[in-house]
Amino acid sequence: MPVIKILPHAEYCPEGATITAAPGTSICEALLDHDIPIEHACDQVCACTTCHVIVREGGRSLSEMEENEEDMLDRAWGLEPDSRLSCQALLRQQDITVEIPKYSINHAKEGK
Repeated sequence: MPVIKILPHAEYCPEGATITAAPGTSICEALLDHDIPIEHACDQVCACTTCHVIVREGGRSLSEMEENEEDMLDRAWGLEPDSRLSCQALLRQQDITVEIPKYSINHAKEGK
């Protein structure tokens, strides 16, 4: 199973983490399954950018980006060339390293 290394994020994963997930799992699903509460305001249907991540290593091994994801990413805070919506990026066999950006465009978080 591929390994996902999550770089430290002050709110969601202060110490960073290393998790595994089955190929075909989205990055978002894998993080949530391992109690890393990444935002996903649209319930993982590619209708927002709150689950935006930056893939620091292994990005070429993920599923290809479809047009709707590309269109949504234009709205993401801190967009970089290796940005993906974690709800749309599916794991394959290679390990990856991701960074959760410090901010998102979600102004109304649940429980906040």
